[in-house]
Amino acid sequence: MDYLLKTEPSTYSFANLQKEKTTVWDGVSNPVALKYLRGMKPGERLVIYHTGDEKTAVGTASVVSVDASDAKNPQVKIKVGAAIVKPKTLADVKASDVFSESPLVRQGRLSVVPLNEKQYRFFTGE
Repeated sequence: MDYLLKTEPSTYSFANLQKEKTTVWDGVSNPVALKYLRGMKPGERLVIYHTGDEKTAVGTASVVSVDASDAKNPQVKIKVGAAIVKPKTLADVKASDVFSESPLVRQGRLSVVPLNEKQYRFFTGE
């Protein structure tokens, strides 16, 4: 499975991840989002999405490791991928039938969202 990770760029941006190369994804408190984090597996692909004023998918990353021994604070290490060549906005997402049943549009405040193959390709153009 692939996932979309939302972040406020003023707190932690894709540019920060590009500079650091890897990071531990934390600061998630929603029980559903935590369940998705705990279920991640090394090698799974990620889309990094900037919230706030941007509301745009800006880059990719992948899961390096998952330590879910603390259910309320799983430690998911991710590594940077590439910037998305043609970033997709929330308006683009809402206009696409590919996301009609997605939590991305149905549960807007969810910070970790599963993506199917078509949704991942929508963002990355792969």
